[in-house]
Amino acid sequence: MVNWDIEERPNRFPWPPVLLVIALVAAFGVDRVIPLPLIIGFPGALVGVLLIILALALDVWAMVTFRSAQTTILPHEGTAQLVTNGPFQFSRNPIYVGNVLILVGAGLVAGSAWPLLFAPLLALAVQKLAIEREEAHLEAKFGAAWRSYAERVRRWV
Repeated sequence: MVNWDIEERPNRFPWPPVLLVIALVAAFGVDRVIPLPLIIGFPGALVGVLLIILALALDVWAMVTFRSAQTTILPHEGTAQLVTNGPFQFSRNPIYVGNVLILVGAGLVAGSAWPLLFAPLLALAVQKLAIEREEAHLEAKFGAAWRSYAERVRRWV
């Protein structure tokens, strides 16, 4: 149950970056105890590096877009603007897409399947603990403009 003004801010805690760190630590921690190697080799590691670079570029593009709109990037603070340009034309949550890509890329680079298995869990946790609350915040704050945007652009990709 949300016990604060959802129009003011979506959350009290910055879940998404914390969840990414938890997923990385958990995946590689489990891999140390129960190794689950990917039999891909060099091309997999190269794809992993490219995914991480793509994810970081997506994150930076989203951050620059937020900054130019003069609104916060922090997932637990209220937004000042409904941002629908830049990477937000393609995904309502490009930073969270980037986080999942970082996890998958790290698994490919390390040759471990565990991060790939943890990726859907990360996405689900971010959706439940952050995205759904952020969407309620945006609905409360921007109403019809938010609903129109949400109808045009997918939550993930």
